[in-house]
Amino acid sequence: MEKKPISRRSFLNKVWVALGLVAGAELVAGTVAWFRPRKDKAGGEQQESIFAAGPVDQFERGSVNAFVKGRFYLVRLEDGGFLALSRTCTHLSCTVPWVADENRFMCPCHSSVFDIKGDVIDPPAPRAMDLFDVRIEGGIVRVDTSKRTKRLAFAPGQATYAETV
Repeated sequence: MEKKPISRRSFLNKVWVALGLVAGAELVAGTVAWFRPRKDKAGGEQQESIFAAGPVDQFERGSVNAFVKGRFYLVRLEDGGFLALSRTCTHLSCTVPWVADENRFMCPCHSSVFDIKGDVIDPPAPRAMDLFDVRIEGGIVRVDTSKRTKRLAFAPGQATYAETV
């Protein structure tokens, strides 16, 4: 049996098919990468997840303090309780600034508005701002940003209070 030599046309057809398969694989890989959640920037070192915000007495009642590095707001409620609110909007994850003059959080992307407790005042945000765990140890307020708690609205049990002696 004699082998027929491959014609230039059939060789080029095979090359085009192979290139089409490679381009299709790149398209699928790019699409999968686009829909995967982003990973935190670790840069080889583990990011600290527990932030010492400061002594309890440092925070006035009814105040909001931004912690840019931790990506949260520490809220001291009028009754003395603490909440650590995520800085991201629950609508499309834009960073939500605190507007002190209006005493509310206002999302610049789609105009969602949240009150001091993180509850939605004006949609399109579907739910309240996410919370981080707050602990008060030795009179120091500490916030654990390793786990975000999703919630529909504020409930009194979500606030952390300093023990009075």
